[in-house]
Amino acid sequence: MATHLAPRPLRVAIIGSGPAGVYAADILTKSQEVAGGDVQVSIDLFESQPAPYGLIRYGVAPDHPRIKGIMNALHKVLDRGDIRFFGNVTYGRDLTLADLRTFYDAIIFATGATKDAVLNLPGIELDGSYGGADFVSWYDGHPDVSREWPLHAKEIAVIGNGNVALDVARVLSKHADDLLTTEIPSNVYAGLLESPVTDVHVFGRRGPAQVKFTPLELRELSHSRDVDIVLYEEDFDFDEASDKAIKSNNQIKTMVNTLTNWLVEQGDEGEEKRDPASRRLHLHFLHTPVEIIGTDGQVSGIRFERNELDGTGNARGTGEFIDYPVQAVYRAVGYLGSELPEIDFDARRGVIPNDGGRVLDAHGAQVPGLYATGWIKRGPVGLIGHTKGDALETIGCLLEDRIDLPVAARPNEAEVVELLESRGVKFTTWDGWNKLDAHEKHLGESYVPAAGVDVVRERIKVVDRDEMVDISRK
Repeated sequence: MATHLAPRPLRVAIIGSGPAGVYAADILTKSQEVAGGDVQVSIDLFESQPAPYGLIRYGVAPDHPRIKGIMNALHKVLDRGDIRFFGNVTYGRDLTLADLRTFYDAIIFATGATKDAVLNLPGIELDGSYGGADFVSWYDGHPDVSREWPLHAKEIAVIGNGNVALDVARVLSKHADDLLTTEIPSNVYAGLLESPVTDVHVFGRRGPAQVKFTPLELRELSHSRDVDIVLYEEDFDFDEASDKAIKSNNQIKTMVNTLTNWLVEQGDEGEEKRDPASRRLHLHFLHTPVEIIGTDGQVSGIRFERNELDGTGNARGTGEFIDYPVQAVYRAVGYLGSELPEIDFDARRGVIPNDGGRVLDAHGAQVPGLYATGWIKRGPVGLIGHTKGDALETIGCLLEDRIDLPVAARPNEAEVVELLESRGVKFTTWDGWNKLDAHEKHLGESYVPAAGVDVVRERIKVVDRDEMVDISRK
């Protein structure tokens, strides 16, 4: 294996500019401190979209209050000028693995997980059955999805008890005008404005103490105007494992207390409630989906088996089945990574096989110079904060290997730019993102709301890829 101890900087390409990619780049730029001062690095960050930030721009509900803070942190890293950004460049199409090996000593894949996890359920193919990740891409203005979304259902089921399920349910149940303060694109606002929805049902397989969302996500549900949260007393089952979890985990305790308080308040209102909301968001627990029911090829209902807890916090069926009339079903049971050209892939887990971030081949041997970080490394688990520690592990492995990395034949920084230009790739840059960023903010400032709507918009997201590229490359 070739080695180099040349004085030139270590050349590293990172594929993906979401939190995983940016954190890896940030840690690597500080590698002088990590590796005792003997490492200089030159980093290029490649992103398939014209804009940076990955999941933060295209995978998180726009009404999250913490998004802006995370995006600002990522912006500060990329705005320093020591990391080059290339947007609108797709790995496997615009640049191959052979290309990257020519220009870089090491390559880090940080492509995340963007597809819906598979849910094998009779009727899943019916019209009106949707993937939660696809819906998220639509309302976040992803340039590669349709501008239209079929919002015709009055009653909707959301399968899943994680943060994505709550995001999907909240956006579906929220009034469109209440999302105008966010960056939602114009086509998304127009679609949600026409939605006839009255009831959104969220179903989880286990009990309130086993939910996978976080306290912040849960509390955000109660902030939606003219949306009642509906809970069911028969769903509140706590076994020995639940009691232990509540006592030992403050997050679980907080969520159970919040849900229980809502249930009590709901009961106290009783018949005295005078002004019911026009929309309802129902939270169901102890339900396992059995079948999506269809009529003439269209979703018309969903069947569940009632569960009970078995003492360990797991659920088992009771043999009791319940049908709910719905006209749409959204599955939000997790994300799955996508296979990358020329890289071995674990299709079951949706990850690149790796050992601590070192990419492995089909035989379990390390592939020199290739690394992975983020969800494509470990699967779609954990919050964004976990990505920092994950990136630190991967970068640590890369630095340990640096003496034995393959030597890039053409490490000159200008040559990759020349190759992209020779292939006619309309790549965007960090300066281009700043132009697009300013343009989107200007659209928000210039927004004229409809009569009777009092709103100030910070930004309106541009959706069309060509338009994004044109603005960035002016």
